[in-house]
Amino acid sequence: MMFSKYLYENSLFLQHIDKFILVSVLAVFILSLFMPSDTIGFAAVVTIFLTVVKLLTKPAQKSAPNLFELWLLAYFMLVVVSLCGSTLFSLSLHGFMKTVIYLSFYLSMKVYLKDNKDKILWIIAVIGICTAVESIAGLLQNSLRIAEISTWQDVSNLNPEEVMTRVYGTLKPLNPNLLGGYLLAGLPCLFGLGAYFFVQKQYKVCLTGLVLSVLCCAALFATGSRGAYLGFPVILTGIFTVNAKYLWQNYKKVYLLFTGAAMAAVTSAVLCISSLRARFLSIFAMRQDSSNSFRFNVYQSSFEMFKDNWLLGIGVGNMNFREIYGLYMKTGFDALSAYNVFLEIAVESGVFALIAFLGFLALLVKNAIKFIINSVDVQKVIFVSAALVSICAVTVHGLVDTVFFRPQIQFVFWTMAAIISVYQEDLCTS
Repeated sequence: MMFSKYLYENSLFLQHIDKFILVSVLAVFILSLFMPSDTIGFAAVVTIFLTVVKLLTKPAQKSAPNLFELWLLAYFMLVVVSLCGSTLFSLSLHGFMKTVIYLSFYLSMKVYLKDNKDKILWIIAVIGICTAVESIAGLLQNSLRIAEISTWQDVSNLNPEEVMTRVYGTLKPLNPNLLGGYLLAGLPCLFGLGAYFFVQKQYKVCLTGLVLSVLCCAALFATGSRGAYLGFPVILTGIFTVNAKYLWQNYKKVYLLFTGAAMAAVTSAVLCISSLRARFLSIFAMRQDSSNSFRFNVYQSSFEMFKDNWLLGIGVGNMNFREIYGLYMKTGFDALSAYNVFLEIAVESGVFALIAFLGFLALLVKNAIKFIINSVDVQKVIFVSAALVSICAVTVHGLVDTVFFRPQIQFVFWTMAAIISVYQEDLCTS
């Protein structure tokens, strides 16, 4: 202890290590826009390494884990057990290391934000800007009617004017569902920035944030990601509910006018744009849409996998999943994942891991809602609300897709969880 204290007090690098951690964190989000998963993961590993150095050298601060973090710890321990029992240990180890990086990044973000709450605005701003950049890239692809690089929609029953140009941005691998999930995760940050600068009476910056939010909404619709369409109402509901806390009592008419206008705009877009309307209605086509039918087949096969491995699962990771899935799949319906986050967790790590993850999510959401209701600090409420809405929207998207496990979305998700954790600790100690 004495040596680490001496080292910290006599090292310029260690005394400014938080600045290096911030740079590495921002690098994770910026690199997510155009770099492959390995490069993004390397930036995250740098963040984790710097955090470990900080914890080993900087004078320690007491910090008790939140209850939802105990559920997260239980989930991780069950993943370890699943790894040890996997028949494809080497493949499962690859997926396990990804899980370690994601959860370590969450802990790193919590450690950093606990000492640097003033930088939460910076981080939310960078996520929001990255989301805006992807939105603009997507809208440009839409205006240029860029050719699809894969078959992303069933056009067999569509008229030419009903065929959507599905945009995919610059995220690797290029996929409109990934872009849709990413925009869902980042859109609440843009709304949060608009609200923050409105409270600060910086109206020009606030207007910029709202304009970028509208562009992001348009880009989200242009992805054609039906999972993102399901998550979008979660964002609207969350935003309107939080605004009601401040506007309902004194500005009821303005609140209702704004809410009605937003709902009318979304409804009009769905009804008036034929390609968007056709894509939205395909959600309810069930087996008549080939994409829906494919997912139903994958769900059935994945559930059979779960029934045969319900206790410990098959081992974490999509590589492991794909090898085992070949034994259960229907002919011609190969899949990389279960296309449902919770079914994926159950298949990979067993029923108790699923229960632990659900417990983590439930308590995280409960604590965030409790904070929003009880806190009188408007700035903190804005940030926690943005984090909560982001997590809920991504979770709903995860019911029909597993792009949740891509690093571009994972690192935003765990950052939002860390923001809630840090502010929830403040509420408990105040």
